[in-house]
Amino acid sequence: MKELTIAYIQADLVWEDSIANLIKFEKQFKKIKDVDIVIMPEMFNTGFTMNVEDNAQEPNGTVEKWMREQSNLYGFMLIGSFIHNNNGNYYNRLLMVHPNGDIDWYDKHHLFRLSDENIKIKQGQYNPIIKYKNWNIKALICYDLRFPVWSRNKENEYDLLIYVANWPRVRSEMWNTLLKARAIENQSYVVGVNRVGKDFNGTRHSGDSMVVRFDGRIVSELPHNKEGIGIVTVSKEKLNNFREEFPFYKDADKFEII
Repeated sequence: MKELTIAYIQADLVWEDSIANLIKFEKQFKKIKDVDIVIMPEMFNTGFTMNVEDNAQEPNGTVEKWMREQSNLYGFMLIGSFIHNNNGNYYNRLLMVHPNGDIDWYDKHHLFRLSDENIKIKQGQYNPIIKYKNWNIKALICYDLRFPVWSRNKENEYDLLIYVANWPRVRSEMWNTLLKARAIENQSYVVGVNRVGKDFNGTRHSGDSMVVRFDGRIVSELPHNKEGIGIVTVSKEKLNNFREEFPFYKDADKFEII
């Protein structure tokens, strides 16, 4: 598939109310037609809470089953993160649920110490690239955006980089700048999906969800501080043509994460 149509949802999350949030997203899904991927924010079912014991999902629990059902019902890949309980170890886990029921996953690697996430949540080590409709995709979570080595696109391994987030409004300029930087340095499309609204701790989020091209140009974005759905189609042909014309990746430094 040369083109991929992406829907991304900028939502005001209901604090620690998983059922209310699932209902909210179901209403949004009904508005979306003919897309390949739908992306929700980080901890889409609870907001960014560190009350992990009361809000964690068990393997094959309610949220995972719901994601499977919705993905199958509408025929799109569904992406979002939530608190996952793995035998008493808690992870900020992102699922990429395929319409056929297959699941790829990623556990957040860079844990936000200003909210004690590094204390409450166990660090993920697996950094996968998954294939979907002939696109290679990497999906990461919020604070990971600050650390370019973790998203380094070696020899054009991936075509699309996704960040789901609960990124505070006070640092929105950093969010906007880093999304563009990740797109330019990795010669990849980048999607950043952030929430809006004020959470239980008083932290405000402005959204600023967007899709950035491989040259740093924003091709789709949602308004500040408002809920909404963005839909955009990205082109692998345009991406490959740009990489051929400007093969900067061939001069990248050779190093590995160890």
